[in-house]
Formats: sequence, structure tokens, C-alpha cells
Amino acid sequence: MARSTTSSFITEMPLIVDSKQEAELLSRFQAGRQLYNACLNEAMKRLELVRNSELYKSARKIPRTKKKERSEAFKKAREQYRYSEYDLHSFATITSKNSKWIAEKIDFLTQQKLATRAFKASERVMLGVASSVRYKVPSRFRSVEGKTNKQGLRWKDDCLVWGKLILKPIIDSTNPVIRHGLESPVKYVRLLWRLLNGKRRWYVQLVNEGLPYQKPQNYVCDGLIGLDLNISNIAFVGDNCADLLPFAENVPTFQKEIAALQRKMQRRMRANNPNNFEPNFKAKKGRKTVVKKGKVKKGKSQWKKSSNYLKAANKKRELERRKAAYAKTQNRCVVNEILRHGKHIKTENVSVKGWQKRYGKAIGAKSPGFVQSELIRKAENAGGSVIKFSTQTTALSQIHLDGKRIKKSLSQRVHQDVTCIPEHHRDLFSSFLSRYVNQNKLVLQEAQTEYLRLEPVLLEAYQRYLTREQVGKSESTQSDSPSERVSNELLISDQIAELGKKSDVDVA
Repeated sequence: MARSTTSSFITEMPLIVDSKQEAELLSRFQAGRQLYNACLNEAMKRLELVRNSELYKSARKIPRTKKKERSEAFKKAREQYRYSEYDLHSFATITSKNSKWIAEKIDFLTQQKLATRAFKASERVMLGVASSVRYKVPSRFRSVEGKTNKQGLRWKDDCLVWGKLILKPIIDSTNPVIRHGLESPVKYVRLLWRLLNGKRRWYVQLVNEGLPYQKPQNYVCDGLIGLDLNISNIAFVGDNCADLLPFAENVPTFQKEIAALQRKMQRRMRANNPNNFEPNFKAKKGRKTVVKKGKVKKGKSQWKKSSNYLKAANKKRELERRKAAYAKTQNRCVVNEILRHGKHIKTENVSVKGWQKRYGKAIGAKSPGFVQSELIRKAENAGGSVIKFSTQTTALSQIHLDGKRIKKSLSQRVHQDVTCIPEHHRDLFSSFLSRYVNQNKLVLQEAQTEYLRLEPVLLEAYQRYLTREQVGKSESTQSDSPSERVSNELLISDQIAELGKKSDVDVA
């Protein structure tokens, strides 16, 4: 019988952690990391035995049409070498008991959750989703979670309780999102840390049962939306509206600051590790002779990192984190704007991973994949639907309103239809046509009928796009950098409480 599932959402709050509590938390995370690596190693050993067994080889020969027989054969092969989630739970319990230190630091429910986490990582390799697993180093092991809210790591009386540790959160009582999370039932609790401005900050995530709080301005309408996803923007056409929204608009790039820090880090690395680099050499650049830096020698794994290098690396990491946080916030606004006009979406089945090979930097800066996944998740959670159709059979960017198919270059962003209708933006016209795609075929008659009604909407959206482009060009000529126009204040307040000082946070 399949396990019943209920809808969930996450409520996150920062924690007040003093130095003594942080030392205890780090020791527990170290114990959890060692247990996770041990479980992951054991899972990979058992998976290798399963793959080399005769039962597994014979199961692979069964035709895929015989699904039940094939799955039963694979199940027997896994049972032979005890490769399952529950068998790994038993291994985690035995390992923690043999190492008394782990059993003292980690409760048995958290041990089982770590074993489940390791099993799922190995299962991805078994199913071909991943090529290998990654063992955790201390800087990469950043979260642990419980199994229920009754024992072990749990939420009790508006505090995080883990054994003798009791951590108080910073609760914003004026935030309706936080209030909704505190009033909802808690399934289990997750504890994690992040590096902000070079300091470790601790957070608690309550995995609540039910639906998340919906802000009044982020309502979802029951309408049809045609989408056209691009690298730097997304075009949508609804029942009575259309727009072309840019990704990560007005996000500071910190390009000059990051480049200066990278040069500083490179100088420190070359000064501290001269034997790891090839000697400098002279090369001609036009009529001039310039000195070029030597490349890194192959096979060099020992590197010395000075304190100045680590300080520069922390500053660079913080700038990149802030840039990503700004971009994520702006892209979520784009998703909410689209869902205000409809939750039934039709879009081309494009691969953002394929774009990464050709437009790597642009994909990293604009994050179209995040917008795509967030849009699908929110639309389906709201009871909507997402229909993807093939780009090869439809070729909407090449189709004209009379059915002719004429190729365009990627640089041609304006669609001039052969039927002498007004010119439109290429992506807006493609998103208009995507509304009338059914079963990978464009129903041209419906598009021709609805065009006259939506023509003013499409032209208005194109005019807004042109106005936005002109404003963007005028702002780019200003002398001040984007980083100077964005506040450099920290996004959150200091959470580290000094020993002996009483917190003035009002805990509800």
C-alpha cells in the first residue's frame, strides 16, 4: 500500500545561538556527517553487489513490456544484499552504537533520516539520474532534520528542542507568513546553517502540514496562459493581457568588485604557492612584448591559503550570495505576475540545461531554469496545469498567421508577418500562438479568430517592452555602479548572543 502524503510548506526563522550552543551544534553536525558518510559508503557497496549479482543481470534481460515481472526480479536482487532504506536504518543504528560518541550526539530518529538521505543519494546512481555520489566535508554538511515532531529534533513551545539544547528563534510577530506557519501543524523540523558576511548563522525550518500563506497581492486566476521562455526574459499572453518580463531586473552585478577580489586572490595564491605554477613567459601582443603569467602545473593538490586570501574569498562569496538572493527575489515577482493572469499554462518544452553549454554566464545571472521550475510548482499547487509541447513540430517563432513557415535568425527579435498585420515582438507572438497548440499541433483557425481581439494587447505589451529598453539604456550610462545604488546594509540582524546577556526578543 502506498504511503499517504499531505501537502506541506516551510516556515523559516533565524535562531539565537551563543558560542557554547554553537560549539555543541557543530559537534553534533560533525557526528551526523560521519554517520551520513558511513551510510553512503555502505549503500554504494551494497549497490555494487546488487549490480554484479546474477539476479540483477537476469532481471535486466526481461522485456520492459513485462513491468510487474521485471520489478519483482529487481526487488529480489536488492533483497538478496539487503539494499533498501530500512536495511540502511539498521546499519545506521548499529554504527552509531558501536561509536558511542555518535549515539550520544544524534538521536535515533535523526540517525534514520540521515540513513534515508544516504540511500536516496545512492538510489539516484542506481536509476541513472546521477553518475556518482558526493561524500560530505564539514563545510558542505549544513543541515539535519528529524522524522516527527514528537521525539528528537522537534519544535516545542515556540523553541527548537534537541535533547538538552533549547534554542530560541527570532519571531517576527507582525509577519503574517510567520504567524501562519506557527499556527499550522508541524510535521518535522530541519536545522541548518548558512554563511552570511563571513559568519555562521543558524536557522530552523518548520515543515508544516497544509497550504502556505498566500499574500493578497499574489492571487492566482483561473485563466489560460501562453508562455515563451527565453534566456533573459519570458513572454506571456493571457485571456486579456500580455507582457514581456525580464529576469533579474535591476539586480546589482557587483562585477567590478568581484573582478578586483579575484585578481587579489590570484596574486595571493601565486605568492604563497610559487612551485605550483609554471614560470612566466614573454609573448608578443601586436607590436608590443608583454609578460604573461604561467599556468597551473598539472597534478598539484597542495595549496597554501593565507589569511588575506581567505578574507578576500569570504568577501567574494558574500557578494555572489547577495547577487543570487536579489535575482531570486526579482524572479519570484515575475512568477507571481504571470500567475495573476492564469494558472493553466501552455509552453514549449525547452531545455535550460542545453542552453547552459552555450550561454553559461547569462544562464547563471538570469536563472531562467529557476523561473520555469517555480512557475510549474506554483501553478500545479494552485490546481492548474502545465502542458509542454515539442518545439520541432510547432516551430512557433517561424510560423506566420496564414500558416507559412519562414526561418528567422536568433538576432531577429521582431516578427513581421506576411499577412501585413502590425509588427510584434518575436517572443510575444510565439506565446500568443502557444495558446492554440493542442496535442503538439497548432490550431491555426483558432489563432486567426482570436488575433483581432488580442491585437491591441500584444501591441501594448510590445510598446511597454520598447519603453523599458530605452529606460534601461539611459540608466546604464550613469556613472555610479549598481552596487552604489543598492543598500549595502546586512539583510538580517546579528543573531549571535553574547554569553551572560539576556535576549530582548519577545518570544510568543
